[in-house]
Amino acid sequence: MSEMWTTAVAGAAAGLGVAMPLGAMGVLLLQEGMRDRRNAVAAAAAVAVVDLAYAAVATALGPLVASALSEVEAWVRLVSAVILMVIAVRGLWASRHMDDGLAAAEAHDGGGTGARVGAGRTFTRFAALTLVNPTTALYFAALTTAQGGALSGGGAGVVFVAGVFVASLTWQQLLVAAGGFTGARIGARARAWTFRAGYGLVAVYAVKVALPLP
Repeated sequence: MSEMWTTAVAGAAAGLGVAMPLGAMGVLLLQEGMRDRRNAVAAAAAVAVVDLAYAAVATALGPLVASALSEVEAWVRLVSAVILMVIAVRGLWASRHMDDGLAAAEAHDGGGTGARVGAGRTFTRFAALTLVNPTTALYFAALTTAQGGALSGGGAGVVFVAGVFVASLTWQQLLVAAGGFTGARIGARARAWTFRAGYGLVAVYAVKVALPLP
């Protein structure tokens, strides 16, 4: 049971690692929350469902790859850790001037589209936008491959994916709530620091999967 809890926590941390960096999707969710609560909830669910799908596919294929490369497992983990660290470093590097960038993006779209669309259409739109983000797929593929056989038996993979989904959905809905309750008072600086915290978590994960070194 303790192993399952550990796996669930690992899944939740992985979900937060991909969800917390406040990039374009996060800003769009905040703006959707400011416009329409019902549609924003659907949008947040769409992002979380795509995260779940990517995590499920990566969990199913990752252990197979690790099994095929069992003789060089330590090197597989190291390569995966390097990929995760590159994602984290690039995200942190991009966040250097993010305060002004987010503020400019909000000013450009501050008035919104003004058009009311159904929750179903909003769900589809946000799911499509999330699906075309290759970083999410790469993130989960690297992470699950690094964990290898740890996710292959006893329902561990299901628990891991469930942890990813719950954490991602919770975070996306928190963004929606933040947009709805605080609106334009959420400053660009605070959003930029949330972005940095998320990629910091990815960096911590990279170190975790790299150890012990080959």
